[in-house]
Amino acid sequence: MTTLEEIEEEKMIRGPESQTLYPYPEHSKLVPSVILDTTMGNMKLEFYFTHAPKTCKNFIEHCRSSYYEPVIFHRIQKNMWVQTGDPTSTSRGGESIWGKPFEDEVTPYLKHKRAGLVSMCNSGQPDTNGSQFFITLGACPWLDGKHSIFARVTKGMSILKCMNILPVDKNDRSLHPS
Repeated sequence: MTTLEEIEEEKMIRGPESQTLYPYPEHSKLVPSVILDTTMGNMKLEFYFTHAPKTCKNFIEHCRSSYYEPVIFHRIQKNMWVQTGDPTSTSRGGESIWGKPFEDEVTPYLKHKRAGLVSMCNSGQPDTNGSQFFITLGACPWLDGKHSIFARVTKGMSILKCMNILPVDKNDRSLHPS
């Protein structure tokens, strides 16, 4: 017997032809979503286009162009976040779709108050967003006002829990990259 969740996932088309990624919500009533395929399983993301339109566009266009394939989660900060989005897997690479850093889209309505929130990484300075992003593993209130939250995990939270318990080296790199 097929569950409603399986039917819903079958309807999702992955890759560049995905109708869930285009047109952008400002042109349609569609709420875009993306499935992140990891070696540990899939996570479904839904976006906060109203609060972070430029950040969402950057991420979605990178997905459409397969920029993130294959990319590993190169950093795991236990109980805080998992980080990815660097095509070099060094934690130093990646750029925005515009070829230069872009501005933060921080809003008082979205806070790093729980697991499963997706935010842009930056260089520790404002307005330095590129391609790297992180997904929270728990509340991280010290990140509020410093990183643009642009999506949330709606399916696959168990994958994040599994990533949180992976063994890591002294640089927070997983000993079993996902």
